[in-house]
Amino acid sequence: MTAATDRIDEAQLRRNELSDFLRSRRERISPEEVGMPVSGRRRTPGLRREEVAQLAGVGVTWYTWLEQGRKINASAQVLDAIARTLMLDVNERGHLFTLAGSPLGASQVECNALSPAIQVLLDQLEPIPAVTTNARKDVLAHNAMFDTLVGGISQYPRDEQNILWQVFTNPQWRARLVDWEDGAPRMVAQFRAAMADHVGEPAWKCLVKRLQTTSPEFVALWKRHDIEGSESRTKRILHPRVGLLRLDYTYLWLGPHANGCRIVTYTPVDEESRERLLALQAALPLAA
Repeated sequence: MTAATDRIDEAQLRRNELSDFLRSRRERISPEEVGMPVSGRRRTPGLRREEVAQLAGVGVTWYTWLEQGRKINASAQVLDAIARTLMLDVNERGHLFTLAGSPLGASQVECNALSPAIQVLLDQLEPIPAVTTNARKDVLAHNAMFDTLVGGISQYPRDEQNILWQVFTNPQWRARLVDWEDGAPRMVAQFRAAMADHVGEPAWKCLVKRLQTTSPEFVALWKRHDIEGSESRTKRILHPRVGLLRLDYTYLWLGPHANGCRIVTYTPVDEESRERLLALQAALPLAA
């Protein structure tokens, strides 16, 4: 397969993803939400294609082709009108522009390698657990406290050292995440948003296929086409040795050209959690 063929395949994959995304967003909006009258029985949920086209001020045939994944160009103004019509939030809007090939969603080279200084920094952060990941949520580096917090990420093969993979396939990892039902959908939504820049890349496609084959829960969440950006939150982790830990996780981005590479730190919310982290540190390497 030639490089030109690869580019064509990737472009079609991106258009297919755009097609699915537009349809999923259209189907979640009722006519009443946009002030349209409802008459008769509707065979499909949400808005019809012609209704989206009317509200966005574009041709019905043109919008139909866009949603069908045909090879057409969309200006920023038209994409903005569609985003407003579909009530997209800021992350979903960015996702739409990226999939449509807008300059606002230009791809960058993925981060897979780190300076040795990053590992030194992670080690210096202890007893704060810290990990460095790329946009695909591969674990690129971590300190010993993170390893013991999650039960040992370093023991797995390299292709399983991925946060998303562990969350959906590892029962021991899942058991430690007190709020799994809330956090897992958010992670999938963040991953889908990030994948818009990498939709044709083999490593990304392979991870999605492996997860779809292994986890029905991932399949259900993936089909929702939800989109979210990364933001700092509080995570509750139930560690078998020290009990419940309440930790604020914070993203520290590794520069404007790192394309998704970030250090994630887990700082204790309260004194009880801080003391339990210290107890974990004292028990290393037995704490995992």
